[in-house]
Amino acid sequence: MSAPSARIVIVKAQPIELCQLLKFSGLAESGGEAKAVISEGKVLLNGVVETQKRKKIVAGDKVSFGGETLVVQVG
Repeated sequence: MSAPSARIVIVKAQPIELCQLLKFSGLAESGGEAKAVISEGKVLLNGVVETQKRKKIVAGDKVSFGGETLVVQVG
């Protein structure tokens, strides 16, 4: 089975915090849920587990969680 294709997420300004990105993109229903899944090590940033909730995400970063991958772009 092939990996799911990445979804482009357009942000107005960078950097954006990882927890905000998860909430903004709809991968997490709330900021609290976003922070919880990050601290539990369930989120990958560029293929590596990321546990910093306020990690700064910039254009080109790939964030994966729940079987979905996001690619950040500025628009």
